[in-house]
Amino acid sequence: MAMLRSVNVGLPKDVVWRGRTVHTGVWKSPVDGAAMVRRLNIDGDGQGDLGGHGGEQRAVFVYQLESYEYWREFLGRDDFEFGQFGENFTVDGLADDEVHIGDRYRIGAALFEVTQPRVTCYRVGIRMNEPRMPALLVQHRRPGFYFRVLEEGEVRAGDEIVKVADGPEGLTVSEVDGLLYLPGHDRATIERALRIPALSPGWQGSFRAMLDQPESAGGNAGLAGAAPPPAWAGFRALRVTAIERESSTITSVRLADPDGVPLPAALAGQFLTVRLRSGLVRSYSLSGRPGDAAYRISVKREPHGVGSEYLHTHLRAGDTVDVAAPRGSFVLAPGSSPVVLISGGVGATPVLAMLHALAEQRSTRRIWWVQAARNGDERPFAAEAAALLAQLPQARSYVCYSRPRPQDTDYDVTGHLTPALLRTLDLPPDADVYLCGPTAMEEAVAAAFPAGKVHTEVFGARAALTPGISAKPSRPPHAPDGEPGTGPSVSFVRSDLTVPWPGDGTSLLELAEACDVPVRWSCRVGVCHNCESGLLSGEVTYTTDPVDPPAEGNVLICSSRPRGDIVLDL
Repeated sequence: MAMLRSVNVGLPKDVVWRGRTVHTGVWKSPVDGAAMVRRLNIDGDGQGDLGGHGGEQRAVFVYQLESYEYWREFLGRDDFEFGQFGENFTVDGLADDEVHIGDRYRIGAALFEVTQPRVTCYRVGIRMNEPRMPALLVQHRRPGFYFRVLEEGEVRAGDEIVKVADGPEGLTVSEVDGLLYLPGHDRATIERALRIPALSPGWQGSFRAMLDQPESAGGNAGLAGAAPPPAWAGFRALRVTAIERESSTITSVRLADPDGVPLPAALAGQFLTVRLRSGLVRSYSLSGRPGDAAYRISVKREPHGVGSEYLHTHLRAGDTVDVAAPRGSFVLAPGSSPVVLISGGVGATPVLAMLHALAEQRSTRRIWWVQAARNGDERPFAAEAAALLAQLPQARSYVCYSRPRPQDTDYDVTGHLTPALLRTLDLPPDADVYLCGPTAMEEAVAAAFPAGKVHTEVFGARAALTPGISAKPSRPPHAPDGEPGTGPSVSFVRSDLTVPWPGDGTSLLELAEACDVPVRWSCRVGVCHNCESGLLSGEVTYTTDPVDPPAEGNVLICSSRPRGDIVLDL
């Protein structure tokens, strides 16, 4: 008979880690006597990061004494105490390779249901004083799991654990954990997992993304956006064949192979990275028809933009520029559901490519083209978009000008795109929404649609993800403090920064942090893929092998170093 050996709780606290303050609830201590288990938590317990822990689907974390013994031997440790792994319930029995997602258990006066494996992050490494721990838990198939509370009630150490129902499909915790994090990703097993009603929505979303992942795409769509591998490595020279004015602020540049060879097809919504001169590297969305033999990028002239200024004033037809292959996961997905294409200003570029693709397919999907601009002089692609929309039998157009001129007549409403305005358009709730524009507009507009239906593209640096650590005061990316390094050059394209690799550097992630380059991470040991970034040029070596390799042309910066000069999409 399985038994509850210890009930452990702890409120979040601040701990110092590598010179930073981490807010975490991973430290748990045993409870004397009975503890009241409620729908969202155990009395006296709390989580420092509700984005990754806690809530209805992750109310109670369970870990096993059997795994305690395993890690004591593997790590050569004898200092473990109840709550060592951040668990609420330390149990005798309920092994990860025996418990199924959806199983139900009665413990004391409460009833529980298994919802998902634990998503390991760097904080369990802090608690264990073992940075490898997030990867080890996955690799050794001992993640632990979460309970949802079906009936609230008191529990106490010594309570028997009684199984009252079997989860459908018979997939164990360790099987489901490996299905997401380890190589293989068997589609039939993923489909089985999605038939388990108890599986938490987050894991369901990851598995759906894996099923929707195109066969040509590499990597793991359940953890990071997936796209086909780059058509070529590094940079190649392309010739400028034409420069065309699209509006008072936006110019298009057409690029072709110098020998007239058709270029590899890009996906609708992808971008190009161009190297204009030494040290000046920029990324711009493709705006032309995806199947064309040449590429077209469209660039807004920014008041203080060095790259856009160069393109608008110095580039001429006949010039050559170095170009990295099309990239990006902000792409038009196949399907039959309605499509809403929303843009603001130069954000029209990638969604225009999507409109080209739909017109080329003679799509019968319901399509909304929603475009915002300051006025008719600054609105790009008006005639081109109108011609494409005319080819689509179920297409509608809606144009919003924030400051129209007296002579402007080709718009529908004055003002800014807002959720309230969008609700007046009667957009279908099942539509796939593709959104590109200024950050403030994207954030406001995305709120008008169901979560999971909105796809966005970000210009410039992406928002940082540093769980449990407060964001630093805003500071432009810069060279790291101290003496400059003497190693290969590391270029962060979106941050417009190139620095030499320091001799004592441990990872590209830590270099980016030292430079205040916005980064995204969670595990820091090659498991979660939050740090997965485009490797536009160059090669890296891994200090810790990734649990599941990133997509071809990408790199996990948390556990890699440059082997020579490299260019990163960061």
